[in-house]
Amino acid sequence: MASASGSPSPQSSTPLGQGAPPRVRFCPSPTGNPHVGLVRTALFNWAFAKHHGGTLVFRIEDTDAARDSEESYEQLLDAMRWLGFDWDEGPEVGGPHAPYRQSQRMDIYRDVARKLLDGGHAYHCYCSQEELDTRREAARAAGRPSGYDGHCRELSDAQVEEYKAQGRESIVRFRMPDETITFTDLVRGELTFTPENVPDYGIVRANGAPLYTLVNPVDDALMEITHVLRGEDLLSSTPRQIALYKALIELGIAKEVPAFGHLPYVMGEGNKKLSKRDPQSSLNLYRERGFLPEGLLNYLSLLGWSLSADRDVFSIDEMVAAFDVTDVQPNPARFDLKKCEAINADHIRLLGAEDFAERCAPWLRAPFAPWEPEAFDEAKWQAIAPHAQTRLKVLSEITENVDFLFLPEPVFDEASWNKAMKEGSDALLRTAREKLEAADWTSAESLKEAVLAAGEAHGLKLGKAQAPVRVAVTGRTVGLPLFESLEVLGKEKTLARIDAALAKLAA
Repeated sequence: MASASGSPSPQSSTPLGQGAPPRVRFCPSPTGNPHVGLVRTALFNWAFAKHHGGTLVFRIEDTDAARDSEESYEQLLDAMRWLGFDWDEGPEVGGPHAPYRQSQRMDIYRDVARKLLDGGHAYHCYCSQEELDTRREAARAAGRPSGYDGHCRELSDAQVEEYKAQGRESIVRFRMPDETITFTDLVRGELTFTPENVPDYGIVRANGAPLYTLVNPVDDALMEITHVLRGEDLLSSTPRQIALYKALIELGIAKEVPAFGHLPYVMGEGNKKLSKRDPQSSLNLYRERGFLPEGLLNYLSLLGWSLSADRDVFSIDEMVAAFDVTDVQPNPARFDLKKCEAINADHIRLLGAEDFAERCAPWLRAPFAPWEPEAFDEAKWQAIAPHAQTRLKVLSEITENVDFLFLPEPVFDEASWNKAMKEGSDALLRTAREKLEAADWTSAESLKEAVLAAGEAHGLKLGKAQAPVRVAVTGRTVGLPLFESLEVLGKEKTLARIDAALAKLAA
């Protein structure tokens, strides 16, 4: 990329807010678990289409047989459904440009490659990898660009025959025009690439398999995509695709060059680009931990965009109403897990009571729940749920917060036990038991007064007095509001657990 020089070739595209509604696409490869950076790209495309009343095309780029899998394909569809993304064209819904899996479109790519060759926009390259490496090294040593040097651009018929006689295989390369390419990126403004930095490039392998550099623009052209919103890592390929688009227009295959918007990197720990190898990048991790789709999407929308300077929590509908890709910032955005959790916690608190209780259901039964299925008490769960809703960052935390209700005895954290059970705790617990036995168990406030009175009898404030009671009953020093928890657990079980704790102290 360089400053404008020579005769720039500005590219046209459909301006925002004019002409027909935009057509955008989300086109992942089915390789491994979906990545949160991929989800952010899908979100911005989906929100852009919704905001402008446009069309989202969901396309599967599955031409890499060695890496693609049907399992990953199913995971992609499942992830889109879980996130709440609907698509207007693509797998399962069809559309006028089917099929939407590239593995089923090979005949189309072969036909376009032939037309590019016949039209002089592409040529066969017979250079071996060893020859390419040698010439590139020489170019680097001489301080010249090390891309392909055009060696096979103008081969004579005799040279072609000689290469064939040697048994050489050829790839197909696209012939880049000798001109500067300038375009206006929807996120980054005007960008210019000079010819020496954009050499001819391969579009078909020697075995006849089409490369991403061909199939992606061809599908965008045939599916009439008007706006390409994708990651910053693909920016260097954009001038090549623009040149290919112009060739496709000349051949009557494409109608126009789309507008491009390159979204900022999502950075992980150490300000490095978040990669699939980073544990925090896996969408499945967030699903398993119990993030809400709306909470996760809210946070991901903030990676490069904002609703307003003083508001981080909003609904997906509010995002769609306000979103435009021209408001996306070009600077890299750092993924902050703590902030993601905090925003998710806000969305948990925004749920209706019934909705919250229903969404917690997977973590209240096997394989997540440590209690026997018959031990689960729906009435107790419904009673404690409103108190739990205000405490969770992610839904999976519900299991350890309510296990004391459904297990036969609390699971003691020894560190918590040692922290709470100080000298004199046995005397305090005996007094608390006495006061609780006489309390009104239909009122959490009455239970609080009982423990407060026990504390005062031993010269302790409520905070100090309730710690041994909490650990005796729940096994932990922190958790749901104590007195509401005791009320739900019930008098008989509460007193029995205090008795068990006193026996443990005596031992």
